[in-house]
Amino acid sequence: MNTQEPESRTMKLSEHLGELRKRLLRCVVSVLVLGTLSLVFSREIFGLLMKPVLAALPAASAGLIYTSAIEEINVFMKVGLYAGVFLTTPVILWQIWAFVSPGLYARERKLAMPFIFAGTLAFLVGISFCYFAVLPSMFQFLLNEESATEAAVGVQHAQVSKELALLQWQMGDAQLSTTLKGALEELDKLLGWSQEVNEEATQALLVSSIRLLHMAQAQHALGESPPAALLSAKAAYERGALKEAQTQLAQAMQTVAHGLGPQAQSFEQLWNLELKLAKAQTLHRERAQTRPMLSMKEQLSLILLLEMAFGIIFELPVVMALLALVGLVKSKLLFKYQRHAIIVSLIAAAIITPTGDAVNLALMAIPMMLCYELGVLLVWVMERMRKKSQAEAQDL
Repeated sequence: MNTQEPESRTMKLSEHLGELRKRLLRCVVSVLVLGTLSLVFSREIFGLLMKPVLAALPAASAGLIYTSAIEEINVFMKVGLYAGVFLTTPVILWQIWAFVSPGLYARERKLAMPFIFAGTLAFLVGISFCYFAVLPSMFQFLLNEESATEAAVGVQHAQVSKELALLQWQMGDAQLSTTLKGALEELDKLLGWSQEVNEEATQALLVSSIRLLHMAQAQHALGESPPAALLSAKAAYERGALKEAQTQLAQAMQTVAHGLGPQAQSFEQLWNLELKLAKAQTLHRERAQTRPMLSMKEQLSLILLLEMAFGIIFELPVVMALLALVGLVKSKLLFKYQRHAIIVSLIAAAIITPTGDAVNLALMAIPMMLCYELGVLLVWVMERMRKKSQAEAQDL
C-alpha cells in the first residue's frame, strides 16, 4: 500500500461499529475518571459558575436555595460530571481524529496535533466568551427591572450620604450643607412626586428619628425625657396609623429643632433627608414587585446548557474543516447556502438564549455566524490541501 494514500482495505460495517464502540468507550472512561476527580472541587467550581447569577441578584435575594434534601448533593455531582466532560475535550477530539484518520492522506494525518489543539482552544474560547460576555448581561437583564434597579441605587447612595451627614453634623464639619444638598437633590430626582411611606419604611423612619433625636440630645443637652410627640408617633405606628405616626414624628422634630439654635436648619435638613429616604425605600419596594428565589439545580442547568452551547458553536469551524478533510462537505455548497445559515443561526440563537433582548441575542447569533464563515474558509483551504495530496499520490 502506498504510504501517501488512505488505507485501501475496505472495513466491514461490523468493524466500523467495533472501532466506533472502542473510541466511545475511551471517551466515557475519560469522562468518568476526570469527573470523579473533579468532585473534590465541585463546591468551588459551582461557586465560580454561580458568580454571574449572584452578582446580578438584588442584595435582599443574594443567595440560591435548594428545594429537597438531596438537591445540593445532586448539583455537586452534576458539576463534577460536566467538569469531566469539559476536561475530556482533548481526549474526545483525539478519539474523533483516530476514528477518521484511516481515510486521510499521510500529509493530512500530520494535522492531528493542530486539530486537537485548535479544537480544545476553540472550546475554551467559547465557554470563556459565554462566562465573561453573555452570562453577566443576561442575568442582569433577567433579574433586575430597570426602574427597580434605579430606585435601589438611589436608596444606597442616599443611605451612604445620610451616614456621612450624621458624622459631619456630630463633628461640626463645614461640608455638611454640601452633603445634605447633594443627597436631597438626588432623592428629589428619584421621587419626582409625593410618595406615601409604607409600614416597613415607617418603622425604619421611626428608628432613624429616635437615633437622630438621641444624637441631638447628647450634643446639646436638651433634657432627658423625649418629646411627647415621639411617644405619640410610636403609639400611632403600633396602631397601624402610618400617616399619624409621620405627623407626630414631624412635630417631635420641630420641637427639638427649636432648642438647637444655629443648628436648627441642619437638623431639619437631616430629618428631611430621613423622610425622603423612607419614601425612596417605599418606592423601591413598589417597583420591585417580585423577588427572585433561584434554585441551585435550575441555575446550574441553565448555565451548563449555555456554556456547552457556546463551546460547541466555537468548535464549528474545526468540525467543518474535519468534515472537509474526509470529503463530507464542499465549500461550494456552503457558499451557496450562506444566507440560509444566517437565518438558521438567528433562529437557533433565539431558541437557546433565554432572554428576549437584542443584546443577548446578538451575543449568540453573531459568533455563530462568524464561526460558520470561518468554517467555510477552512473547508476551502482543506479542499485545496486534499487536492494537492491526491495529485502527489497519483504522481507516486
